[in-house]
Amino acid sequence: MAHLDLEEQEQLDQIKHFWKQYGNLITWLLIVILAAYASWNGWQYWQRKQAVQAAALYDELERVARAGDLTKLERVLADMQEQFGATTSAHQAALLAAKSYVDAGKNDAAKAALNFVAEKAKDEGYQAIARLRLVGLLLETKAYDEALKLLSAKFPPEFSALADDRRGDIYLAQGKPSEAAAEYQKAYRAMPKDFDYRRLLEIKLAALGISTDTQTASQSGAKP
Repeated sequence: MAHLDLEEQEQLDQIKHFWKQYGNLITWLLIVILAAYASWNGWQYWQRKQAVQAAALYDELERVARAGDLTKLERVLADMQEQFGATTSAHQAALLAAKSYVDAGKNDAAKAALNFVAEKAKDEGYQAIARLRLVGLLLETKAYDEALKLLSAKFPPEFSALADDRRGDIYLAQGKPSEAAAEYQKAYRAMPKDFDYRRLLEIKLAALGISTDTQTASQSGAKP
């Protein structure tokens, strides 16, 4: 029994020695781990709260957009951009607001909303949509150089053909039919065959004296 007591005492002394040597380090490591865990939970909670609040504001913006209340729409959009500018809801709201502004003839306000999405959205799809709509507005005001600069940005593959088409529109407006035709042809070849927008490209190419039958034959590998 005394032997066991002595052995237990030695183990206790070893534990005390170990804790004296490494206790502070272990304590601080635990604090760091627990703090990181608490921060992660806090971040997740904050993200969820942000998403819920942003979604509620988006619903409000959608309602006032349907009502045509541009004054309130502008206020709600400003609140979303200020408080929840990094959320998807804010980017969706800006795209919706831009459409309302265009319908009301407020192109400057529409450009500001679209620029917000093009510059702030993390989703490449939203960025691409915003840029393409911006290009359309710039084309209307004959700001061709600015529009081409926007189109020089990298577009996701699913939007690249639409970017080519828009570039063709700009070249045509500038009186450059050869350059326009090249962009339209590029867009036509890149678009899926069941994509309805191809019909519009067929009309554009036909107006420039180019048959899409040749384009289709080229794609299939057959001789025209």
